[in-house]
Amino acid sequence: MSGEGLIAEPRAVHPQSSHGIGHARLKELMHRGTEFLGCTHAILGGAMSWVSERNLVSAISNAGGFGVIACGAMTPELLDTEIAETRARTDRPFGVNLITMHPQLSDLIDTCAKHQVGHVVLAGGLPPGGAIERIKASGAKLVCFAPALALAKKLMRSGADALVIEGMEAGGHIGPVSTSVLAQEILPNVARDIPVFVAGGIGRGEAIAAYLEMGAVGVQLGTRFVCAHESIAHPNFKKAFIRASARDAIPSVQIDPRLPVIPVRALKNREMENFAAKQREVAQRLDEGAIEMAEAQLQIEHYWAGALRRAVIDGDVESGSVMAGQSVGMVTREEPVAAIIQELIDEAATALESRG
Repeated sequence: MSGEGLIAEPRAVHPQSSHGIGHARLKELMHRGTEFLGCTHAILGGAMSWVSERNLVSAISNAGGFGVIACGAMTPELLDTEIAETRARTDRPFGVNLITMHPQLSDLIDTCAKHQVGHVVLAGGLPPGGAIERIKASGAKLVCFAPALALAKKLMRSGADALVIEGMEAGGHIGPVSTSVLAQEILPNVARDIPVFVAGGIGRGEAIAAYLEMGAVGVQLGTRFVCAHESIAHPNFKKAFIRASARDAIPSVQIDPRLPVIPVRALKNREMENFAAKQREVAQRLDEGAIEMAEAQLQIEHYWAGALRRAVIDGDVESGSVMAGQSVGMVTREEPVAAIIQELIDEAATALESRG
């Protein structure tokens, strides 16, 4: 990658034996998660559109984590190619994240089944009728996002095999509740009955250790992997991450109450202002009866997909959307995925060993 200051000296590695007490305790706490995922470390890669593709996903899995392809707005044909290309780069398990509001969700599920994808992650709300049954009928394990305790219990009754609880500190589409509050609300009530992974604002191993001790079986990180060597994100995109602090990652604002939009957390730039204008445009078309609510919300999603592509692929970090979680302040250099995962594991193990 080009760009002065992008590549720094390697981080200091904690002087900890891989057979130390802390690592043994960490392995024990992650056991349910690693058994469920079939990997060495119960660390899922957050599914980030345009970023979580064959290169980064395979690198995460090859480093002992669990990569997840972000299907996003892909067609079934594109997803078919992406799964095949990912499998050509790793023989380790990986998953596919599908958006429940995708108009071709049924076909995407068929594509995953065709490739015998072992884990399907459903994001973006309650899945439509039949989706859960069809995913499970393919033999895949189903992972669902649970933004509240009531929904967690509903998803468990519906057949989810594992849950992800993601707080508002995360990048991209977010809910209204912080990770720490969700963890306290949900983990004590369901963690004994179903594997739960915690996500949102996690940038260091100490936080991983804390959530594992609360009952989580693993974690999910996205922002931390954006500046990996293996990430195809444009150098400008990576540079924006490296320069940013937690306070630069802000949520979008809903302009018109008639058009409910899910907030998106991204680095503050001109695009965040442009989104307000887009909301007004779509709300007006809704008022005029030119489009239905479902189409209005789909237009908003397509808008974000395009804005994100401009930033990630084209490197336009002013008029593109630089989606980032609040842990972006802990991203300080470009480095290999394996080094990122090892550092997280060592930090978590050191924290656990310090407990005595």
